[in-house]
Amino acid sequence: MGTGHYFWAIFYFASLCSASLANNAKINFREKEKKVLDQILGAGKYDARIRPSGINGTENAPTLVYVNMFLRSISKIDDYKMEYSVQLTFREQWTDERLKFDDIQGRLKYLTLTEANRVWMPDLFFSNEKEGHFHNIIMPNVYIRIFPNGSVLYSIRISLTLACPMNLKLYPLDRQICSLRMASYGWTTNDLVFLWKEGDPVQVVKNLHLPRFTLEKFLTDYCNSKTNTGEYSCLKVDLLFKREFSYYLIQIYIPCCMLVIVSWVSFWLDQGAVPARVSLGVTTLLTMATQTSGINASLPPVSYTKAIDVWTGVCLTFVFGALLEFALVNYASRSGLNKANIHKENMKKKRRDLEQASLDAASDLLDTDSNATFAMKPLVRHPGDPMALEKLRQCEVHMQPPKRPNCCKTWLSKFPTRSKRIDVISRITFPLVFALFNLVYWSTYLFREEEDETF
Repeated sequence: MGTGHYFWAIFYFASLCSASLANNAKINFREKEKKVLDQILGAGKYDARIRPSGINGTENAPTLVYVNMFLRSISKIDDYKMEYSVQLTFREQWTDERLKFDDIQGRLKYLTLTEANRVWMPDLFFSNEKEGHFHNIIMPNVYIRIFPNGSVLYSIRISLTLACPMNLKLYPLDRQICSLRMASYGWTTNDLVFLWKEGDPVQVVKNLHLPRFTLEKFLTDYCNSKTNTGEYSCLKVDLLFKREFSYYLIQIYIPCCMLVIVSWVSFWLDQGAVPARVSLGVTTLLTMATQTSGINASLPPVSYTKAIDVWTGVCLTFVFGALLEFALVNYASRSGLNKANIHKENMKKKRRDLEQASLDAASDLLDTDSNATFAMKPLVRHPGDPMALEKLRQCEVHMQPPKRPNCCKTWLSKFPTRSKRIDVISRITFPLVFALFNLVYWSTYLFREEEDETF
């Protein structure tokens, strides 16, 4: 056997020895972790029922718990139930000097536990929670890390459904502030104080997508509460959501505008087309009423008027006004027809009277004497002559300045019947009033939205 074979044999043997030593070191290192856990959490050495001391081991000082969280998703914001659902990773960190241990020259960075009942835990609860659950797939999503200096980090993933009281006066042009409140249930501020962790205590997942809202910003604050049992520490996160208006523009505002405009088609139909005008008015009115009831079905019954109520109410009024306009046109048409018939009968009666009078005059002329004398009319008229007064009056009329013609009366005089004039006036009045309403509506609610934005 050559020297080369001896060299490779020695190298292989050394590798096996080093691997064995490394495995033994790992085993020994894990044994060290077990010994440390048994040392600090052994029976009779640590009591999880006793809260940690305060800063610098002060017994009378409250325990400080620093809180931060990571918002993973916001699944829904329910207007009817006034609630929202969120999934988050919640973290708490505090110092328990009873859990200090030797880090073996920096080799043991922290100890990990999955059983929260082995150490003392703050009694935090979510005060505006309706429902909530932990995540246990595949394993419970929770861990506890104990650091050499006694610092404890608790992290858990939870899903919550939280109450969110909403003010819907500007709906759907509104912004809503939904809070997430955390407080101590049994420890007062003399024993336990919650604080936000310095430096970005709340993180939000990137590309957070909500179907009808946009998360504009959020703010952390304190909300300590006082009761007859003492003062309790409280933290809160205010989330400002802006409602996406494009959905409501397509689903509500544009269809309502179209229904109002369709109701105006009745003004352009002939006044004698009664079935067409009635069916058009009734159909648009029922469709608008159905649209309004569908909108209100998705909202809670509140005691105040919402912006969407003003819009649907005015649109419904315009559609109903178009139907009433046809009723007025129909009444005016029948009234004008009756007057025309009466006038026609009077004209026929006058014509018959004139014919009878002419026949009577002709018979009287035949009966008169042929030698009858005729009175000569004077060539010069006296001042009191009726013919002279009539000519003088006509001259005075011609001497007066001409009156300025009224454009509206001149234009309306082109339409002979009153019913036709009502239709023509409605063609102009309804669109102008609706355009004026739109101007007032959008300017009022858009400016009020900017004024009411306080966060």
